[in-house]
Amino acid sequence: MSWSLFFHPYLSQKYVMLKIGSLKLENCLIMAPMAGITNLPFRLIAKKMGAGLVTTEMISAAGLIMSHKRTGQYLKSDPYEKPLSVQLFGSEPAPIARACQIAIDSGADMVDINMGCPVKKVVKTGAGGFLLRTPEKIRKIVGAVRNICTVPLTVKIRTGWSNNENFVLEIAQMIEGEGADAITIHPRFVTQGFSGSADWSIISMLKDALNIPVIGSGDIVTPNLALQMKRRSGCDGIMIGRGAIGNPWIFQQIQDLERSSEYNYPTLTDRKSLILEHFILLTRFMGEIVASRMMRNLLIWYTKGLPNSCSFRRSFTSIFDYKSLVLSLDNYFLSISEGKG
Repeated sequence: MSWSLFFHPYLSQKYVMLKIGSLKLENCLIMAPMAGITNLPFRLIAKKMGAGLVTTEMISAAGLIMSHKRTGQYLKSDPYEKPLSVQLFGSEPAPIARACQIAIDSGADMVDINMGCPVKKVVKTGAGGFLLRTPEKIRKIVGAVRNICTVPLTVKIRTGWSNNENFVLEIAQMIEGEGADAITIHPRFVTQGFSGSADWSIISMLKDALNIPVIGSGDIVTPNLALQMKRRSGCDGIMIGRGAIGNPWIFQQIQDLERSSEYNYPTLTDRKSLILEHFILLTRFMGEIVASRMMRNLLIWYTKGLPNSCSFRRSFTSIFDYKSLVLSLDNYFLSISEGKG
């Protein structure tokens, strides 16, 4: 059975086209790479809901080079999610360049290098956000990848390692100078993780200083915040991460808000239908057992803010296949539609 049986994109006017290198996107809304979330099923749903560009989970360059089976699975793609950006991480120029070629050979339409991840197991290898402490290595990595990369190349960074090691403007200009086609900035320090608030003024500073597109990331959990970021910073693109988990409708909502100053919330029927569709896609991608386990976590996000959702979560352990998921959803959505929640 083809993925296409599940894929029926929303029909809407185009938002604002974003051009990154040779790649023209239908709009400026980009789905962020998220570990354990942005697998092929999620990307298909995000694309269906209006994302202009979807991104793989962060992929280890070393894992690709060594042909790790699990790592290679991250590159599995489908025509209906195109264009696709593949995000790579590593600490040395040559391996990342080799991994870039593997990604392109596998169908990547764009390659992104992660230089901002704050996760300890990534940072301790000298990759991700740790690279912001070694600007010269950043120069060598971007230069090496640019030399072999035949598709648009982007880099994702943070404001810096810490408030005491803040060279974001110099690093961003260096990345542009080495040939990157766009830069994504999550305006928090690596040492902050996801605490505190994203400083959107950093996005504005880079936008004023660079000639390549600047994509803003951080704290976009509602459509209104997305447009606020764009107005305040002048960013060319908007990257949405956690705000899309459980609410992939956010991509369409942002476009509707920009067009008509209002947007619709998904109905209970919409929500239930998408949950079932997501489970079917997960099952086809990873099998029913693993899909059931993943869907239990996703249901926390899909039902966030709904009446009596905490009580519903107690039934998650009984979800182990499509039939049990349907039964749980039927009981829950019937109870809240009748006002029993």
